[in-house]
Amino acid sequence: MKKNEKLSKNGKLKKEYYEEELIRMQNELVKMQEWVKHTGMKVVVLFEGRDAAGKGGVIKRITERLNPRVARIVALGVPTEREKSQWYFQRYVPHLPAAGEIVLFDRSWYNRTGVEKVMGFCTDDQYEEFLRTCPEFEKMLIRSGIILIKYWFSVSDDEQEKRFKERINSPIKRWKFSEMDLESRSKWVEYSKAKDNMFAYTDTKQSPWYVVKADDKKKARLNCISHFLSKVPYEEIKYKTIDLPKISKEGYVRPPLSEQSFVPDKY
Repeated sequence: MKKNEKLSKNGKLKKEYYEEELIRMQNELVKMQEWVKHTGMKVVVLFEGRDAAGKGGVIKRITERLNPRVARIVALGVPTEREKSQWYFQRYVPHLPAAGEIVLFDRSWYNRTGVEKVMGFCTDDQYEEFLRTCPEFEKMLIRSGIILIKYWFSVSDDEQEKRFKERINSPIKRWKFSEMDLESRSKWVEYSKAKDNMFAYTDTKQSPWYVVKADDKKKARLNCISHFLSKVPYEEIKYKTIDLPKISKEGYVRPPLSEQSFVPDKY
């Protein structure tokens, strides 16, 4: 398809083209999932970025057609008092994949360099220790055989404001908006500086950050999924031909339907 056939007059991807590409890539994700399971690979993907940058939307599209026993999402809440007293990475280690698993972190250990740093939830010593040890921690993961992929979703302040207003005014999106979102708007510059410093220490050759331009949600989703597929080597598994056996109902008498409770047919 030519470029002008993919885009509408406003430069956005046409709905039909976007949906066709998404289905095609989701088919590839299923193939990748089956190869990961078959070969015992271990995959970790981190999704970081501004609030309302579209991380959740991409994660949803990636996992939409996958087996939740193979590809699972980790989205941790506020650490408990006990977790606060642990080695910082300790609360994340139990969620790392075993053989044949894909783990998608909707925010990750990089909370320390973002919200914790900007909002004062960690000390300067804790922050600096993280910057020193994080590259070593990630090297350990990679040496253990884990494929580690890190995405940063970049969204402009104008687009973030637009999405925040949509959340505030939409009954089905209002739950997404929090007091922390208000703080992130008022501390835009502080978050930008924190991100720049995080990249300076942790955007390494062995474990680089991949920036996703996220002002256009549909393009961001397709670009991210396409890149993800390119970073995990996989092959299509040829399934055996399956012949469904015929059902034999000999000797079975179904109980009266009047003895069962049914959901009302409202539609």
